[in-house]
Amino acid sequence: MQPTDGTETVVIDCSMTMAWYFKDEATPYTNAVRASLATERAVVPALWPLEVANVLLMAERRKRSNHTRATKWLRYLSALPIAVDAETPFRAFDHILNLARPHKLTAYDAAYLELAVRRGVPLGTLDSDLKKAAKAVGVVLFMPPHGLTTP
Repeated sequence: MQPTDGTETVVIDCSMTMAWYFKDEATPYTNAVRASLATERAVVPALWPLEVANVLLMAERRKRSNHTRATKWLRYLSALPIAVDAETPFRAFDHILNLARPHKLTAYDAAYLELAVRRGVPLGTLDSDLKKAAKAVGVVLFMPPHGLTTP
């Protein structure tokens, strides 16, 4: 993970990230989003590392993954151009909560939406409620430059 420098062009959420890890959850869209990181820079809210870690931990407990595989993948993930936004915690009690309420999102999902709104960049997600909320507030869904279908 890298510090944010304001050049990020897409917000990606945990659903997107974990589709890269679990091959049975991957789609042409998720693969194209991952491939786009060769030229694009992503940004995630401060809660993203905890969400990713928790999904990996739960997968290990359910025997869907193991420590060795997760460790190797985390090294790969850490090398990707994904910056963690440090402002997220300071926006939780106002901006994020105020987005979550009317769109019936979790605070976690609203954090991704708030970040996309604040940065003025598209959102990459598989979450249908988050997609709906993004559309309602005018956030564009990320379309990889590699000419892929709809998200």
